[in-house]
Amino acid sequence: MNKSSTSTIPQTESDQVKPARPETRSRKWLERLKSFAPLLALVVLCLLIGLFNPRFFDFFNFVRIANSAAIPLVLALGATFVILLGSVDLSVEGILALGAVVVAILVRNDMNQNSFGWTAPIFAIIAGAAIGFLNGFVHVRVRIPSFMVTLGSWFVGIGLATLILGGRNARVLDPEIRSLALTRFFNFPLAVWVALGVLAVAWLIERFTIFGRHVLAIGGGEDLALLSGIHVNRVKVLVFTLAGAFYGIGGVLAAAQLGQGNATIGDGRLFSTITAVVVGGTSLSGGAGGVLNTLVGVLIIAVLGNGMVLLGISPDIQQAVQGIIIIIAVASSIDRQRMKFVK
Repeated sequence: MNKSSTSTIPQTESDQVKPARPETRSRKWLERLKSFAPLLALVVLCLLIGLFNPRFFDFFNFVRIANSAAIPLVLALGATFVILLGSVDLSVEGILALGAVVVAILVRNDMNQNSFGWTAPIFAIIAGAAIGFLNGFVHVRVRIPSFMVTLGSWFVGIGLATLILGGRNARVLDPEIRSLALTRFFNFPLAVWVALGVLAVAWLIERFTIFGRHVLAIGGGEDLALLSGIHVNRVKVLVFTLAGAFYGIGGVLAAAQLGQGNATIGDGRLFSTITAVVVGGTSLSGGAGGVLNTLVGVLIIAVLGNGMVLLGISPDIQQAVQGIIIIIAVASSIDRQRMKFVK
């Protein structure tokens, strides 16, 4: 009896241990492959477009792609931190419009005698951060879902921009502000370098600050974050405030690029912003992804748009393609085991 019993125990233990190892390895391999999927998709997309139209690889075409990606990158970086929480921010267009209008009326323009120069962008960023703070404060204090709060802020921003200008356009006549779009450094507009600077700041915040680690922890599991002693509500308010500041910077760049500020300057930016974040691999469930993923996502959208123009594809089909891409990206990014109502 003893021999038989002792001989069966190791067999049972080995049966339990051996099958687990290949499964664990395969899961890790799949997770690594999944993390590089957006980057691989970007490379393949570039090669395919270049195959059908060699002009895609022209240096000045890369400059056009970088210029078109500057504002979407700044906006998407702000949205990335919110989505990492597992929340969503729909106030992008409203805050961008308000920031652009604030800049337009404070610098030299065709509506008043103001000439605040480089001080004006600071006010635009503060205005964006203030609305972002209200988003976070109302979300955590009143316990209203983030998409509802930010949807309201979207219309608040548009309403304030319309009220300030009375429904008109304010032309930006300040050459210093316009230089963000017109002046080039190493052949790239200054707006591109500003966007890269914002990317560097966002990356440093995400990777090397306690705040950045707390954002990922909350997105990974809010209950566990609370038990770990993280001030969840405080972090959420700071995240929405940071996102609002980034949207304000986007408003400054938009006003400089278009040479004007108005209430409709941000139309269509929300879709491209959320698309870029999700396509880059940041999960809508929160806790997975990051700002470098967002950079890849923004480039995928910019390259796709540029490529379809080079290939002569009609705008209607372009919108349909972008819609299909975001559906696929959302379907692949959602962790269905953790799926629940948006936080």
